[in-house]
Amino acid sequence: MYLSVFACNQGKKPAEKITLMKYPETIKDSTTDNYFGTKIADPYRWLENDTSAETKKWVDAENKITQNYLSQIPYREAIKRRLTEIWNYPKETAPFKVGEYYFFTKNDGLQNQSVWFIKKGLGAEEELFLDPNTLTADGTASVSLLGFSNDKKYLAYAVAQSGSDWSNIYIMEIATKKKLTDELKWTKFSGAAWKGDGFYYSRYDEPVKGMALSAANKFQKVYFHKLGEAQTADRLIFEDKTNPNLYFGADVTEDERFLVLYASAGTSGNSLYVQDLKDTDGKISLLVKGFENNHSIINNVGSKLLLNTDLGAQNKQVVLIDPKKPEPENWEKIIPESELALEGVGSGGGFLWASYLKDASTNIIQFDVTGKKIREVKLPDIGTVSGFGGFKDDSEFFYSFTNFTTPGTTYRYNIGKGESTLYRKSALKFNNEDYETKQIFYSSKDGTKVPMFIVHKKGIKLDGNNPVFLYAYGGFQVSLTPAFSLSRMLFLEHGGIYVQPSLRGGSEYGEAWHKAGMLEKKQNVFDDFIGAAEYLVKEKYTNPSKIAISGGSNGGLLVGACMTQRPELFKVALPAVGVLDMLRYHKFTVGWGWVVEYGSSNKKEDFDYLIKYSPLHNIKLGVNYPATLITTADHDDRVVPAHSFKFAATLQEKYKGENPMLIRIETKAGHGAGKPTAKLIDEATDIWSFVFQNLEIKW
Repeated sequence: MYLSVFACNQGKKPAEKITLMKYPETIKDSTTDNYFGTKIADPYRWLENDTSAETKKWVDAENKITQNYLSQIPYREAIKRRLTEIWNYPKETAPFKVGEYYFFTKNDGLQNQSVWFIKKGLGAEEELFLDPNTLTADGTASVSLLGFSNDKKYLAYAVAQSGSDWSNIYIMEIATKKKLTDELKWTKFSGAAWKGDGFYYSRYDEPVKGMALSAANKFQKVYFHKLGEAQTADRLIFEDKTNPNLYFGADVTEDERFLVLYASAGTSGNSLYVQDLKDTDGKISLLVKGFENNHSIINNVGSKLLLNTDLGAQNKQVVLIDPKKPEPENWEKIIPESELALEGVGSGGGFLWASYLKDASTNIIQFDVTGKKIREVKLPDIGTVSGFGGFKDDSEFFYSFTNFTTPGTTYRYNIGKGESTLYRKSALKFNNEDYETKQIFYSSKDGTKVPMFIVHKKGIKLDGNNPVFLYAYGGFQVSLTPAFSLSRMLFLEHGGIYVQPSLRGGSEYGEAWHKAGMLEKKQNVFDDFIGAAEYLVKEKYTNPSKIAISGGSNGGLLVGACMTQRPELFKVALPAVGVLDMLRYHKFTVGWGWVVEYGSSNKKEDFDYLIKYSPLHNIKLGVNYPATLITTADHDDRVVPAHSFKFAATLQEKYKGENPMLIRIETKAGHGAGKPTAKLIDEATDIWSFVFQNLEIKW
């Protein structure tokens, strides 16, 4: 099957044809599963073995076809040059203070990983602290700071390789920058909660050789590691031998009074356990039972604990709990539930900092620990803010502010005065006066009003012919708030319209908004996204031949479901690292943790709705699907690449039209976190080249 499409020559006239190489003849077998009397064929099951020679051969063949197609786009190199120019400016994150030192990262522009620096005092000379770029030749190792010892002398940090969720934990003595000999392996989704000369952390048992990136992760445990000792000597603190499918995490209050243990059966809902470390005979006891609600400890006030919870408050509230009388009827209300969704609460400077969402934008309110409102923090503009929180003795914070047309900007906040001053403006040369952002509300299929941000150059004509990039997520309580994107600048510069609806499934309007887009109500999310596109067409922003849809992970599921349900509504589909096989997702790595969000094909009532929208199982013969570029990575051990492999193979088998059905498989990369700059630019180049080509955007 050879297909041809026209390449645009600098946007002026059709030029040479792009010849799409013949897709690989992907082997099919007779694998079939029986779900409650319904037989479901899975002929590409063999692609789930991501380490086999056969799969590697298939990956190489698919990448060859994709790169051959992309290489024929005449302005691909021009796009890469422009993206490199956009990326190439010095970047610096907001500093935070630990003991004598301020910590922050810098990137000279094109360094693969940002570098950690420290300095004693804001005016002092900065010192190189930790450079992830020295850990590998290709910049594919990333570093995360996990926690500081209470005396501020030591730091625990994690190193992840090639984008994997697996990481090793190491210890650094801050003053000397000396790396200690400690090395903790097979950690995943772990922090480092310090107590005295050691810390609590979470780990799994070592996986079977060759299965580290795909086998289901079971029986996570909490250990205590003492500085200087081997990992084999670490003390087991907490486990549940009866339930393999639980996440466990540990935290310690700032004064080291309480150990708090989190247990969750998935990505939402958890129970809490607590131990009074001041009591030498203290035992770990249940504080809040699970797993129907979401709870997190903010800090302690003496012998009691401040809890952020949605139990009895779908928009969340803050209560004070006595661990000796933890029943909800004994809770003391500190910050009552608001009409706005409470996104999170930090402590610092002796106060509580509540972050609310107002129509998907950040609002910060300062309270004292008794719940008395001190002030609403005046922020620079409508947008997204992070950084309110720290240590009890802090007198100031440094916070970051961003929105769709404002690159990350750092402000210094004086707690006593309640005033923000500009600390560092982005060095990016970008005139945000050339662009405008509006937020509208449209009706979804069932009449629900859904908010949506629309960003574009000023003065566009609503003639129904503008290229649109429609991006969303819609799940797991993730709120999409205004944020700046370097990659997206390219699209906006060329007259594109960026659109971001706040779909149900997120928590923009609290837990009720989340629950309206999960389990058997997941179709609401897809209806919301489809409704966004229909609104844009109706209001003459664009037409279906000019719409590209994009989403990653759960957002990849969103794109896969919508392109199979309403293929005629979109011209380009970009499912990234997507959950695309809804019948088998729970069988790999940490997929079992998403059952609380999606349901499981092991239950008939769940299977009955999963099969209706599972993207892999809803690809049909004779349908004109949008031009599709699937993206995934060989080290993605969050959403394993088998989802994308099987989806691509099925599309290529069943689709008979002229639109390209391609898959781009990145090597030495994972779900997205820690991806080096060089790979980010290469990936963005290929995606935008594909979008510009298929939306016929002038270059």
